[in-house]
Amino acid sequence: MKKSTAVISVLIALAIAVGGYLFYVQPPAAPPPAELPADPPPVATLPESPSPAPDVAPHYPIDVPAAADAPAAEADLDARLLIALRALFGASLDTMFNTTDIVRRIVVTVDNLPRERVSRRLMPVKPVPGPMVIAGSGDERVIDASNAERYRPYVELMERVPTATLVDAYVRNYDAFQARYVELGYPQGYFNNRLVEVIDHLLATPEPAVPLRVAQPRVLYTFADPELEKLSEGRKILLRMGPDNAAKVKARLRDIRAAVTREAAAGTPSAGAR
Repeated sequence: MKKSTAVISVLIALAIAVGGYLFYVQPPAAPPPAELPADPPPVATLPESPSPAPDVAPHYPIDVPAAADAPAAEADLDARLLIALRALFGASLDTMFNTTDIVRRIVVTVDNLPRERVSRRLMPVKPVPGPMVIAGSGDERVIDASNAERYRPYVELMERVPTATLVDAYVRNYDAFQARYVELGYPQGYFNNRLVEVIDHLLATPEPAVPLRVAQPRVLYTFADPELEKLSEGRKILLRMGPDNAAKVKARLRDIRAAVTREAAAGTPSAGAR
């Protein structure tokens, strides 16, 4: 299947997920044919990236701590977040994450999860090791249940950090996320609104029966069901990691959504919600 990253990085890095982490799905070892399209350019220049409607009054405002009110120096945007993430994840941060320009990586990836493709070069999480595990042959090839094991260490890492701790890191560094979001081409946009939109998109991912059939029209695997293959990259990532892992990621996304919107996880506004 097409290389991608999965919804967990955004989760851990969040702040999301701040969305989850994106994991690469490794294709077969054969080199891609010459006619396949080249790696897409950085997301900020993709023609299909729409400009959202002016967002002057945020629907889900973040109460940024006073210490973060002043504009941060360029180098501080990543440095402050990395300090927080190293405290949360220790050595796992460097083994699982691409830490260079990490704020931009997270913002770009979150913004593009609902789209057809995500820039591989700007993923915040490193590739999941090993090739995707396929069972069967010909038209009966499916994603083997054991493929989910490749994602388990990332999901377990996600679950070890409480939602409140993740969201606290997100809020304390919100000015960095907002600055990178504006740089992405949304001068009137509000990143927390986009984050909530993306979480809602991922939570609406269908849950088809497994095992999922795949095809191999060229070098990379695709979903045999054309309706599944038409899904956004974020939703396809959730399907590839297996239903158990996806359920855990969705549960964490619901908790994060409740925290950053001040609404109950089931969708009912809490007493303090706006």
